[in-house]
Parts: sequence; structure tokens; C-alpha cells
Amino acid sequence: MTPDLRTAVAALAPRMRADLERLVRIPSVAFEGFDPGPVRASAEATADILGSAGFEGVRLIELPGDHPAVFAQVDGPEGASTVLLYAHHDVQPSGPEELWDTPPFEPTIRDGRLFGRGSADDKSGIAVHAGVLRAFEGQPPVTLKVIVEGEEEATTENLPRLVHGHSDLLAADVIVVADSGNWRTGEPTLTTTLRGLVDCFVEVHTLALPVHSGSYGGPAPDALVVLIRMLATLHDERGNVAIQGLATGPWRGVEYPEDAFRAEAGVLPGVELIGDGSLAERLWTKPSVSVIGIDAPTVHGSRNILVDRARARVSLRIPPTEDPEHALSLLTQHLERVVPWGARVTLTRGSPAFGFAVPTGGPAHEAARRALAEAYGRDVVEMGSGGSIPLIPVLAEAFPNAEILLVGPMDERSNIHAQNESVDLAELERAALAEALLLEGVADLSR
Repeated sequence: MTPDLRTAVAALAPRMRADLERLVRIPSVAFEGFDPGPVRASAEATADILGSAGFEGVRLIELPGDHPAVFAQVDGPEGASTVLLYAHHDVQPSGPEELWDTPPFEPTIRDGRLFGRGSADDKSGIAVHAGVLRAFEGQPPVTLKVIVEGEEEATTENLPRLVHGHSDLLAADVIVVADSGNWRTGEPTLTTTLRGLVDCFVEVHTLALPVHSGSYGGPAPDALVVLIRMLATLHDERGNVAIQGLATGPWRGVEYPEDAFRAEAGVLPGVELIGDGSLAERLWTKPSVSVIGIDAPTVHGSRNILVDRARARVSLRIPPTEDPEHALSLLTQHLERVVPWGARVTLTRGSPAFGFAVPTGGPAHEAARRALAEAYGRDVVEMGSGGSIPLIPVLAEAFPNAEILLVGPMDERSNIHAQNESVDLAELERAALAEALLLEGVADLSR
């Protein structure tokens, strides 16, 4: 390790925090229906932060119908390897603000953590990447490229155009995706599997219009009852996914203690966990299915009528190696088979997202293990991700010879996508040190 590298990163911690606070203040939600202005402002702020850190050629990448991404680069010594650093600057919607202890877009420090939407997912990655280049005083030991995407949370539609359309610009020997985190605070972690994701909309239609439940209830089928009966078939009695034909896989990394899972997931006392197999398998290498939305009359203001139409959105997480189109077909075929009473059902397929099993054991992965262990002072563990990062399979397809590393400063308390999202500031510093050490390790490989 460069003797002063640890000291340099520690000295830059206040600057990384300031950069992150600046970004968190921008409500950069890229979802349809939200003002696109803040997303552009977030891209411009990201570009400014990267430029001030010493990156060159900083520019926004504009695609039709796309929120802007940010690209930057700084050349290393002649003959050095090229490392592409990734993060995204868009965020999830805040949700009901009354559920937050402090306003979601006003960064707040409590107990050593910075709270605010995007503080962990994934504006922390931008702060880390900028901090690392500052630690090298703008002269990294490898050629560094940075791509900061602008709509990761909202859509995958433009990803192929972004990556394949700029393959020369983004080409690298090693790709570091700072959109993950650690198994536990202070425990260095490599994420090695990602589940994929498919979904569909199920619309049930049984009556020409809503009718009086006293006059017609009994013989006439209620659309909401039909929908409920269909959705109830998605699990067996033990809570396993009942969709036939889906793949499952083993898990060989860290195990998830049940008491920790219950506490972190907020499972109420007495409520049983569902499914068979280890918790790690159920979370990372087996499918899971959820009903994430229903359109039906609300309880408040409900009337004594039979419902003529009802609609739901079904979300299916799939194992890392499962083909999403195949899984989506299995899901829709299952729902078609269980329609009761001749109800009219329309199924609309959503956009599939591939999972991924990260090839490990390459030289960059070994360098990452050494860097993480040195930065954190303890052995590295492997974990999976129950969620998906759609960019990863696209990058793997575009750059098949590049090693892909999934790391980041998030931890089990980050509460990403929910209220009171946060990042541990000490973890932010350790993640930056680990990334800096990784770059030195990758540089050694090419010497």
C-alpha cells in the first residue's frame, strides 16, 4: 500500500461527506410522472463533483427518452490496466414522508450515519469514486473511467443503448460496481450472485358493471374474489413458490441467522417464516413471488356491490441463472391455468431483468479480496443479492473478458428503498480505502 494512502482517504472523509450531502439534497427520482428537472440537476452536480476530483473529459451522455448519465475519465501510466467505476445518481421515490424521522432530501447525521434518500443507494458510490481519485491526487495507478447512470431505479429500457452504444468509451479490463454493500457493518463483502426479476399485470373482468351484492351476490362471480383465488395459488401451504418449472440453486457463501433476519426484516413476533431451505438459499438462489399492488375498491367508502374488475401486479424474483423470458412464461402460464369460473383475464407481461452469477477466482477478484481485507482488517465474506442490478448482465455481455466486482458502502442498516435510508460514514471511508487499494492491486497485475 502507498504509505500515505490510508491517511489521505481519512483526511478526505469530510469532503466525501460534503459531496454526498450535496447529492442527497437533489430529489432525482427518474420514475415516470416525476419532474425530470432534479434528475438533470443531479447529473450536473455529479459531473461537477467528478471534475473537481480530477477527472477529465467529464460529460453528460444524452439518449432520446433517457435521463442523462455522466461519463468521466483520467488516464493512468502508459500500459496500465483500465478500470471502469459505476454508480447511479437517480433514486427511489421517498414514499410517505411522515414515515421518515427527518425529511428524506435533507441529509441528517445521527449516530455516525448520514440519513436521506440516496445516501446509500447509490449516491454513496459517486462520493467514493470521487474520493478515491482525490486520494491519488488526480494521478491513479490505472486508467480510470466512470459511468454514473441516471435511471437505474426506474427502467432498464435504455441500458443496452447506453452500454452497447458506447462500448468503446466504456471498455475496461475490470469493472467495479459500487451499487452493493457489506453483509454487516464493518464486514468486507463481495456480492457474487444477483437474482433476476420478472413481473406481470393480471386484470380480471367478470361483470359488465358493478352490481348490488344483495340482488346478485351468490350466482354472479366477484372479480376481486376471482383475483384473490388466483393469487393464492402462487405459494404452496409452506410458502414455497408453486410455479412449476422454475430453477433453484445451491448457496455456498455466508449464512443468514434467523434471529438477525427477523429483526432486520421486521417480522412480527409469532409470524412464521415461509418456504424451505436455508435462509440464504431462499433469499439469493431460489425464486420468490410477491403481489406488489392491487387495484380494487378501497375499504374507506366501499359499497355493497360485486366488483366487476380487479387488477394486480405480480413480481417474481428468479435465481441467478434462470432465463427471465422462460420464467415469465411459466408465471403467466400458471396464472392462466388457475382462472376459476370462466372469468375473463388479461395478462400483460412486464420487462424482464436477468440475474447473474459473478465469475470469481480471477486476478482482479483476488486483488479485491486483499484490498477489502486490508481496508477493513478482517476476512472477506461472499453474499448474494435478492434484488437485481440489470446493468450487470448487460456489461457482462458487452465486455465478456472484463472482471466484474460488486462492492459498496451499504450495510444491513441502510434500509434502501424504504424510509430512513442511511449510510454509515465510517463504512463510506472504509469503502473508499478498499477501492483505492484495489486500484493499486490491479495496477500491480499489469506491471
